[in-house]
Amino acid sequence: MMPHQSFSSEQGNPVSYQEQNDFHHLPDKPEEACGVFGLYAPEEDVAKLTYFGLYALQHRGQESAGIATFAGEQVHCYKDMGLVSQVFNNDILRKLPGTLAVGHTRYSTTGSSLKVNAQPALAKTRLGTLALAHNGNLVNTFELRQELTKRGVNFNTTTDSEMIALAIADEVDSGKDWLKAAISAFELCSGAYSLVIGTPEGLMGVRDPNGIRPLVIGTLNEGTTRYVLASETCGLDIIGAEYLRDVEPGELVWITEDGLASFHWAQKPSRKLCIFEMIYFARPDSLMHDETLYSYRLRLGEQLAVESYVEADLVMGVPDSGVPAAIGFSRKSGVAYGEGLIKNRYVGRTFIQPTQHMRESGIRMKLNTLKDVLTGKRIIIVDDSIVRGTTSRKIVKALRDAGATEVHMRISSPPVTHPCFYGIDTDTQDQLIAATKSVKDIEKQIGVDSLAYLSWEGMLKVTGENPNSFCSACFTGDYPISIPEDVKRSKLILENAKI
Repeated sequence: MMPHQSFSSEQGNPVSYQEQNDFHHLPDKPEEACGVFGLYAPEEDVAKLTYFGLYALQHRGQESAGIATFAGEQVHCYKDMGLVSQVFNNDILRKLPGTLAVGHTRYSTTGSSLKVNAQPALAKTRLGTLALAHNGNLVNTFELRQELTKRGVNFNTTTDSEMIALAIADEVDSGKDWLKAAISAFELCSGAYSLVIGTPEGLMGVRDPNGIRPLVIGTLNEGTTRYVLASETCGLDIIGAEYLRDVEPGELVWITEDGLASFHWAQKPSRKLCIFEMIYFARPDSLMHDETLYSYRLRLGEQLAVESYVEADLVMGVPDSGVPAAIGFSRKSGVAYGEGLIKNRYVGRTFIQPTQHMRESGIRMKLNTLKDVLTGKRIIIVDDSIVRGTTSRKIVKALRDAGATEVHMRISSPPVTHPCFYGIDTDTQDQLIAATKSVKDIEKQIGVDSLAYLSWEGMLKVTGENPNSFCSACFTGDYPISIPEDVKRSKLILENAKI
């Protein structure tokens, strides 16, 4: 421990082997990224504000949550497995004093679902402790770990997030200040990273040169130096902060008592925001490109209706993510919109497993049908994506069991044919149903009368932005950041087989 530095870190309750394995399910959606949050607000209860910020970002990760606060050189940190509301209570938050805070809610990508990998990641330096929250995924972890090992750095976890923190710490200990050390560390990193980093001197917000994962800046009170960083604008809204702007690709913002300073550290930034943030991940009430994502998803549905209209009696969405596109489809097609599936909004990731009979009965623990609405109807069911097809098949069966005479599925994104390497878990390529089967074969497998996806061109057209400013590699295989061959081989199973 460095002179004049006080540091405390607490982990929550132990997590059993069974609980750890409960997180390792087979996803039928692209799994969430992570949520990061940061706050510089002297005289405010920064821990409580960060708690609420993470609460708003809970959809981005449900495995673990953590908050680190800085009171001068003293750092307090608490993190544990579970939802934000399960990890924290008033007693814990009262033990996290400070003028700035860093928060994280996690879905594991690099590093398994263990308590030791919960964030923020902490690293001690000659200038004090830093706390880092990371959304994204590095693609050069093997090379980075080798470089840090060569420098004598010791690791406590299996995460790429810790590697970034330790790389910054190593640069600080070589004699650099916080800013120069951070920029030197980022130059060692390749991949997707939106970061919130707390130090005894101030708060950093950083995006990689492609800006693949989002990060926004807000002001807590107009005319003050109280700034907020969050993965999405919904994290600002919940605490009454005003959206200021996005952190730009390849930008570092440095927030101290003097205000906010900006440093564009990357030589050739090229914006490649993940298009799935707009289609599915981010909350519909979050802002991107000066509008809510609800509005964008409505237009996806309208474009889907133009491309794949079919005669039917009712259009409905798979709650909740398919609903805006279903409403857009209805408006454009003239087919009436209605609800035929009701979601149990209080079902999260339960550690109590359903009985075998319950599992065999399908998805009714989370979704239940309205039989009187569906009986005798031709249904168009709209969803945002299909990954494995298992949930889609159960939904279709439930609709038919409820009396639907026809079921037509429409997807408001193109077929997912390639895995993501930038912070989203889309499984290996051989597990992606659209990578192994034709649309007709998928129709048969999930039991629909017809299936149609939105075209890649249509998806990008309705953004109203430059199509080249998005990463859509999961649909095209065109990865904007070069992937090392050994990393590619781990997921691109089908393409490896062709070689």
